[in-house]
Amino acid sequence: MMPLAEMACAVLTTSDSREKTILSRRLAAQWFEHRHADLPVEIGTASPPDMPARPDKPELLAPRDVPRRKTGSEAGRNALLHAVAHIELNAVDLHWDLIARFSATPMPIGYYDDWVKAADEESKHFNLMCDCLEAHGSFYGAMVAHAGMWRAAEDTAEDFLGRLAVVPMVLEARGLDVTPGMIRIFENAKDQQVVDALNVIYAEEVAHVAYGSKWFHFLCGRDNIDPKPKFHALVRKYFHGALKPPFNEAKRAEAGIAPDFYWPLADEMLPPPAMR
Repeated sequence: MMPLAEMACAVLTTSDSREKTILSRRLAAQWFEHRHADLPVEIGTASPPDMPARPDKPELLAPRDVPRRKTGSEAGRNALLHAVAHIELNAVDLHWDLIARFSATPMPIGYYDDWVKAADEESKHFNLMCDCLEAHGSFYGAMVAHAGMWRAAEDTAEDFLGRLAVVPMVLEARGLDVTPGMIRIFENAKDQQVVDALNVIYAEEVAHVAYGSKWFHFLCGRDNIDPKPKFHALVRKYFHGALKPPFNEAKRAEAGIAPDFYWPLADEMLPPPAMR
């Protein structure tokens, strides 16, 4: 079996989205086959690409240029599914990049187990969303998508703590806030296939946020850093947006993120009331 960092780069340099997720799942299965059999594994080191390989479609636009989705119509709900598929594909690359990008930093084997598992599950989530799109006569790449999703990875390419703070603990935690509302949209539309898929995503994303919190606190503890002020400083530095309530406090707590990590940032990042 090739070193894990090389596996990660193999996924990152695969452009076709379905092929990327097939490879991701196959390599994850190989990793866990060796781990469960107590066979030797090698992490290795790698230099991942600055930007992962991407298919020709969807066309990527600046966030302000992506049309707003009106979910009262099937076309609007398809656009929402497309956006979720795009998020999940980026998450596949983000999790493999977490392995490859910081492979020179010694970490416990559990760190790699967690992010391989997360990448495997994100691959499954992408394919679930693609299946839903195809059941509605659409496909991933049929619409435009958000070009800014890799920005957090670019900004934190040399900051391990920053990556853990911004990607799983902010961006993925936001998914815990908004997914229940998406589920209600498709329940109202009586689309059980999508409801079932989103429930799988919702259940499994809690662990991905928890992995971020666990390893953020691990690194802070190893370097004798107070995690809460460090988290606040990193989010202020790297997160280009506002932390907007309402927050899913129960699921965030389940993932190991206490309210005093995000509420102070939400209060200071929100615009004045007159501008909301």
